[in-house]
Amino acid sequence: MAQVSAGLLLHRRPPDGGPQVLLARMGGPFWARRERAWTVPKGLVEAGEDPHAAALREFAEELGVAPPASAAPDVALGHVTQSGGKVVHAWARAADLDVAALRWRDDDGRWLVSTALVEWPPRSGRTLEVPEVDQARWLGLDEARALVVAAQAELLDRLAVLLT
Repeated sequence: MAQVSAGLLLHRRPPDGGPQVLLARMGGPFWARRERAWTVPKGLVEAGEDPHAAALREFAEELGVAPPASAAPDVALGHVTQSGGKVVHAWARAADLDVAALRWRDDDGRWLVSTALVEWPPRSGRTLEVPEVDQARWLGLDEARALVVAAQAELLDRLAVLLT
């Protein structure tokens, strides 16, 4: 059975340019040198959980802050299926977020965002705790399409249609 994730895609239109989206870079050594390592902030939908509620929960867990409020309701972008079979549902929200203010670790070095244990190096038997995402950035739609996990580019295309 395929894994199901849900995410929240923030978008804004700065006064001096076209639309931008907030993407997160997947954390850990596996993604460190990969170009298409950016994603909609998302995570697994728990059994019996409403996917939209999961998207909001996962945004907070992965970025360490609650999703910013919006005057308009979130808009469903539908779902895409990634190459590994994972189904990703996404919602768009018009809102701004100061990414420079995001904190990934506390003063003692403990993670403030959700983490995962990974075996690193592969087949070594050693585990490493890494953040699920290690940075977030506002990107124009064209730049975002070039960096996002390939299947998620369709979500950006759907957003672009909604914004025109």
